[in-house]
Amino acid sequence: MDVFEGLNSAQVDAVKVIDGPMMIIAGAGSGKTKVLTHRTANLISNGVDPFNILALTFTNKAAKEMKHRISSMVGESEGRNIWMGTFHSIFARIIRTEHQKIGYPSNFTIYDTQDSKSVIKSIIKEKKLDDKLYKPGIVYNRISAAKNSLISANNYIENSEIKSADRSTGRPFIGEIYLSYQNKCFRSGAMDFDDLLFKTNVLLQQHPEILYKYQEKFKYILVDEYQDTNHAQYLIVKSLAARYENICVVGDDAQSIYSFRGANIQNILNFRKDYPDYQLFKLEQNYRSTKTIVNAANSIIKVNKEQIKKKVWTSNIDGDKIKVLKAYSDNEEGKIIANDIFEESNNQNSSFYNFAILYRTNAQSRSFEESMRKLNIPYKIYGGLSFYQRKEIKDLLAYFRLSANLKDEESLKRIINYPKRGIGLTTINKASICANNSNVSLWDVLNSPEQFGFVLNEGARAKIESFTMMIKSFNTKIDKDDAYAVALEIAKQSELIKNLSSDKTPEGIVRFENIQELLNGIQEFTKTEEEEKTTLADFMLDVALLTDVDNEKEEDHNRVSMMTIHASKGLEFQNVYIVGLEENLFPSQLSLNSRNDLEEERRLFYVALTRAKNKATLSYAASRFKWGNFINCEPSRFIEEIDPNYIIESQTKKYFGAKKTISKPSIPSKNIFTKPQRNLKRVDKNTSISNINPSDLTKITIGSEVKHERFGKGKIIELQGDFPNTKATVFFPSSGQKQLLLKFAKLQLI
Repeated sequence: MDVFEGLNSAQVDAVKVIDGPMMIIAGAGSGKTKVLTHRTANLISNGVDPFNILALTFTNKAAKEMKHRISSMVGESEGRNIWMGTFHSIFARIIRTEHQKIGYPSNFTIYDTQDSKSVIKSIIKEKKLDDKLYKPGIVYNRISAAKNSLISANNYIENSEIKSADRSTGRPFIGEIYLSYQNKCFRSGAMDFDDLLFKTNVLLQQHPEILYKYQEKFKYILVDEYQDTNHAQYLIVKSLAARYENICVVGDDAQSIYSFRGANIQNILNFRKDYPDYQLFKLEQNYRSTKTIVNAANSIIKVNKEQIKKKVWTSNIDGDKIKVLKAYSDNEEGKIIANDIFEESNNQNSSFYNFAILYRTNAQSRSFEESMRKLNIPYKIYGGLSFYQRKEIKDLLAYFRLSANLKDEESLKRIINYPKRGIGLTTINKASICANNSNVSLWDVLNSPEQFGFVLNEGARAKIESFTMMIKSFNTKIDKDDAYAVALEIAKQSELIKNLSSDKTPEGIVRFENIQELLNGIQEFTKTEEEEKTTLADFMLDVALLTDVDNEKEEDHNRVSMMTIHASKGLEFQNVYIVGLEENLFPSQLSLNSRNDLEEERRLFYVALTRAKNKATLSYAASRFKWGNFINCEPSRFIEEIDPNYIIESQTKKYFGAKKTISKPSIPSKNIFTKPQRNLKRVDKNTSISNINPSDLTKITIGSEVKHERFGKGKIIELQGDFPNTKATVFFPSSGQKQLLLKFAKLQLI
C-alpha cells in the first residue's frame, strides 16, 4: 500500500520526514492519528526496524487502533513488533524486565486510585491523625503531584517550601504519610500509576547502562497528545531521545486541558528550545466540523495569549449557526435540552447516539437525567463506576493479584475473610502491627507466624494455614498455565462463585453475571492476544493499565452520551450540547485567579465546541440551586467571546405552563445578552385552538403528528391497549409528554 495515499499536502510533508526532531501541530479534527500511523508505516518502508520504534499514546484504545492501521499497511508480522502503547503500559513493561535493579518483583501489583486511598486511609488511622483534616483523597492528590514532579518522599520532607505549604493548610504530616505510603507499597511489591513514571525515571537516571540500552532500542520515538505530558513523562522521553534525536511529537496546544493531572503546556511550547533544529508542521484542515463550528472555535481560542498560532479551516458545508439557550433555572435547563434533543432526533430522523451533553462537572448531570427519563430518552453517563471497580470484580481481581504477588497487602486484607472463613479483623490487625514492627509484609507474618512472634490459637492457625496453602497453590500456576483455566480454578476454589450464585436477589444475579463476564473477558484475552501473552499475570497487567476510555463497555449504542468535557476529549458527535455556561461554573470560579488558569478553561471550551460535527448548542441558567438557595447566574464570558456571526440567540417563552424554545437570528452586537425587543404574541392557555375535529381513531399510529385543543401540536410516541380503549403517549413540545385516552382526547391528525 502507498503510505501517502489519501493524505493532503500538509500531511504528506509531515509523513515523509524520516530523521531528526519534528513537531506536528494538529488542529481539532485534522487527522493526526492518520498522520501518526502513515508516518510510522513510512519509517518501516524506508528500512527502519519496527523493533526500534517507540510510539506513546494516552489510551490503549488509541494504541490498538493505530497498530491495526499500521499492520494493514506494512503487514501483521512487522506491525506487531512496534513498541506502541500508553506511557504507563510501556514503562510497566520496561520495569517488569528491569525490576531487579529497583528491588521489585517482576509480577509487581499496580494499585489503582481506590487501592492507594485505602492504603493512605490505614496509615492515617495508624498515625492517629484527624481523618476529617487528612482526607485520603486530599493526601493522595498531594502525593501524586509530588511524584509527577519527581519529588521523592525524602525530598518532600526535606523541602522547606513544601513543608510550609502543608503547615499553612493545617496538614504538616503529609510528608510522613507519603514516606509511610511508599514503604508500605514497597513491602507489598506494589506501585501506583504515578510510580510507573517515577520509577522509570529512577531506573534511567541511576542506571546509565539501562538508559543506553533503551536509547539504542528506541531510535525513533513518536509521542501523541504531547501537550498532555507531565514533567515526569517529558524527562523520560527527553532522556530516551537524547542519543539519536529522532523524535516526533504530535499535539495541539489549544487542547491542553489536563493541568490538574500535572500536564504542562510548556512541554509543547518549549519544544523548539529543546531541539533548536526541529522541523514544524501544521495540520490546519478540519475534516470533522462545519465551517460555522470551526470558525466559531477559532474566534474563541484566538483570545488566548499563550499559544502556537495557526488557522484551522475546513472545506465542509457552512452548517447551522450555534444556538444559545437561556433557561430560568438549572432544572429548566434540563427540560429545555431534553426537549430539544427529542425534537432534533425527530426532525433529523436521527438516532440518539448522535447526541452528546457535555458539562463542566459531574454534579450537573442530575437535571438532565431527570428530564431525559421523563421523555423516555435513553442515555448513558460516562465516567461513572467502571466495570473493574465493582465490588465483586475487585474481589476476584484481588484473588488474582495476591496469587501473582504474595506480598500484596491490600489484596490480602480484602479477601482473607471473603467468602467468610472465620479469620477475624482483630487477628488481621494484630498481624499488621507485627508486620510493621518487623518491617516485613503481612503475608510473611501469616505464612510464618512463629518466625515473627505472632501468637495464634489452634483454630485461627488452622484457618490461616488453609488460606495460605490455597493461595500458594494458585501462585505456582498463575505465571505458567492458561489464564482462563487458572482464573476459573481460583474463582471456584476460593468459593467466590458459590457464594455469589447462592444470592438469588436481582442484585445478586447481576453480581454473578458480572463475574461470568470477567471470566469471558479472560478467555477472550487468551485467544486474541499475542502468543506470549496468555497467562493470568499478563491479563492482570493489562487490566491494571486500562484508562477511563478503555474501561467503557460497548453496550447499547443508541443512547445520548452525557459526560464531562474532560472525558469527551478525542470523541466526536453529530450534535453537541454544552451546558451550564455561566461565570463561576464555566469558567470555573477557581480559574479566575490567574491568566494561565483562565486560558486553560478557554481551551476546555474550545475542546467542547470542536467535538461537534454538524450542530452545537450552548445553554446557561439565569439561576441555579446551590447550598439550599437559589443564586443568580451571569452568562459565561465564553459565549460573548464567540464571533456573533456564528451564533443564533434563543430564549424560552411561557407556553401553556411550560417553556418553548423560540429562536431568532442573531444581530451582531457587542453584548448578546441585552434584552431584545420581541413581537411574539403570548398564547392564552384558556384559548381553544379552533377548527379541531376528532379524527378516525384507527388512522392514528406511532409517529403520527396530531393537534390537541389545549396542548397544541404533538407526536404519538406510544400506543397501548385495544381499540376503542387505546391509550396514547403523546409528546407535545409546548408541555412535554402526556398520556391520553384516544376516545376522549379529540386529537386531529395533521
